[in-house]
Amino acid sequence: MRAVVSRVTLATVRVGDEVVGALDEPGLLVLLGVTHTDDISRSVTMATKLHELRILDGERSCADTRAPLLVVSQFTLYGETRKGRRPSWSAAAGPEQARPLVDGVIAELRRRGARVESGRFGAAMAVESVNDGPFTVIVEI
Repeated sequence: MRAVVSRVTLATVRVGDEVVGALDEPGLLVLLGVTHTDDISRSVTMATKLHELRILDGERSCADTRAPLLVVSQFTLYGETRKGRRPSWSAAAGPEQARPLVDGVIAELRRRGARVESGRFGAAMAVESVNDGPFTVIVEI
């Protein structure tokens, strides 16, 4: 499982003209990818890592500050670009495997008391964000 995590002041996800998830205060935008070897235990581990990741102001986490997270499924994080000019998506898990694991991360974050917004799995989404810093890290488990 792989995530690109940005500290943001605002973030919005739209499907067409509909806002499906939004942060209107500082928090984390999480682009989340799933690969074939991932399972539900990795969803729990990733959720814990994201919730406790100390990248907010003052080296604090969402667990410390109750800052919200916006989680967006992003299979392209497993795009392979070493050969040729066209990415291969073979390392990305298919939707039947990925959807429950992305949902598992979101559910575990909520179980931990996090405020979570999300995109819409499998939809063509427009993601807008205002990066804070900018501060972006890759989290891989």
